[in-house]
Amino acid sequence: MILSVVIPAYNEAESISITVSQIANKLQKEKISYELFVVNDNSKDNTLTVLKNLQKEYPSLRYETNQGPNGFGYAVRYGLERFNGDCVAVMMADMSDSPDDLVLFYRTMVKGNYDCVFGSRFIKGGKLIDYPFLKKIVNRMANFIIRLFMGIRYNDTTNAFKLYRKETIEGIKPFLAPHFNLTIELPLKAIIRGYTYTVVPNSWTNRQYGESKLKIREMGGRYFFILLYCFIEKYFSKGDFKKKW
Repeated sequence: MILSVVIPAYNEAESISITVSQIANKLQKEKISYELFVVNDNSKDNTLTVLKNLQKEYPSLRYETNQGPNGFGYAVRYGLERFNGDCVAVMMADMSDSPDDLVLFYRTMVKGNYDCVFGSRFIKGGKLIDYPFLKKIVNRMANFIIRLFMGIRYNDTTNAFKLYRKETIEGIKPFLAPHFNLTIELPLKAIIRGYTYTVVPNSWTNRQYGESKLKIREMGGRYFFILLYCFIEKYFSKGDFKKKW
């Protein structure tokens, strides 16, 4: 089974080289067939130049530029429409996600034949390194509301790091969210539509370079919109979008 990794990158020239090399070297060591697909989200720095040089060293690296519209959700969606593997993980370009966890996700999916593998930083085995205090408070409140609203047990829906089979990605289209709210749209749709999943612990490390693209004040209403959409689908769609077994 070929593993694709979609990595959205906007002005990540300082981080993308380490991110790509760490993931590629780990997957090669584990003898996992893979492709890395970096979506350059119309970066204004020299991210594109770095990617060109990296491709010489890592032939399994693909990259394309999303000319627009731009934004985290658009960049991820661009990658999810174009990856070539049998399953796909979404990972960040800032080294916040661990290649060791990626291998765990992949092995778990293969062994358990799951449609999705979700990570949680807030279960036994999960770990946070230099996580901003305010961001953590907002995160826990948001995830509590999502759990209460949707009647689910998964406690880290906002975690972007997840793994999906190709058939699952096709089954949860069309995508609506253009921003970071895509991180909750994908798993909530998968759960609502009956795709199998399991939750494993993962770690998160704060970025060493650049600035976070997530602007909490701008995202509240957008998260709520996607949450409300998924709530309506769950309770009023009469199962029209359920997985066809």
